[in-house]
Amino acid sequence: MPSDTLVQQLAFLREIDRLKSVTRQSPLLDCSRKENSAEHSWHLAMYGLLLREHASSGVNSERVIKMLLIHDIVEVDVGDTPLHGGASQPMQAELEHKAACRLFGLLPEPQSSEFLKLWHEFEEGDSEDARFAKALDRVQPLIANVLTGGGTWTDGRVDLFQVLERYGPTIRRGSPVLWSACEAMVCEHFARNRPPSRADSA
Repeated sequence: MPSDTLVQQLAFLREIDRLKSVTRQSPLLDCSRKENSAEHSWHLAMYGLLLREHASSGVNSERVIKMLLIHDIVEVDVGDTPLHGGASQPMQAELEHKAACRLFGLLPEPQSSEFLKLWHEFEEGDSEDARFAKALDRVQPLIANVLTGGGTWTDGRVDLFQVLERYGPTIRRGSPVLWSACEAMVCEHFARNRPPSRADSA
């Protein structure tokens, strides 16, 4: 018979399989469909593994990768909240906290407390590890939007100023180097895809 610890761990792993069914707004780079939250988390973990040298200060890459793998698990219960969606932040935060308590509560101790603590650390964004993790969580969809000709920016009619405002502070705080590269990509994208003016049609 499996131990109680193993039973709880397997139950958690079974429950988070549902993350594969949570559709995000960001498209795959080939534009064949939108990515799901499990794919997003995996891709972010790879960002954390490969880009750690660009963090604004020294980070623990193992902790960063753990945060990136678990930060969206709450979406099993609450779904994805688009950056450009305009949902009520206090209400969303409360729903996500309840989801985190339920889902990580499926795990045995000390894993349950460890995962919940890491999730809260990511959400609060005060530690160096969390700042870098949150920066990467902005970088990945930004790059996806640039490489797909606008992606969620086009769908949501988001302009250059809004992109700089919504992505810039979070990315810059975790990695000025990454923000410099991202800002250049964003400005080039909007310069190339700006709507025609009256002067252009005259």
